[in-house]
Amino acid sequence: QIQGMPYGNCLLLSDGPINNSTGIPFFYVTPKDNTVTDLLKNPLASLTLPEADGNFCRKNVIDPEDPRCARLTLTGQMVTVPPEEIEFAKQAMFSRHPVVRKWPRSYEWFFMKMNIEHIWLQSWYGEVSPVAVEE
Repeated sequence: QIQGMPYGNCLLLSDGPINNSTGIPFFYVTPKDNTVTDLLKNPLASLTLPEADGNFCRKNVIDPEDPRCARLTLTGQMVTVPPEEIEFAKQAMFSRHPVVRKWPRSYEWFFMKMNIEHIWLQSWYGEVSPVAVEE
């Protein structure tokens, strides 16, 4: 009934082990998830990360979803992690989210990552600034 429509979801992500963040988001996914099915057909995606731990919002007791709290939006292509990066993806995901090791193997889990093409930072009402991917 929703075929062809974007399907949002919350997915666990990691950009590397705690002592080796890369800025590249890695995901541990299953083809049984509608989001993943969509991404395998059309890999264009966006990811928004809220400033949940920023000083301004915490200090002023402001909801992290309030526009005054910064948020970063990444857009790009979601791709299956190539074999030469699988070990790094495992370390990245399992070090930050150890519970995924216990997820049922019958779900055929695999790793995807986002090849970031654009970055936008929203730091106040309606103000959006582009950020160079290299940064």
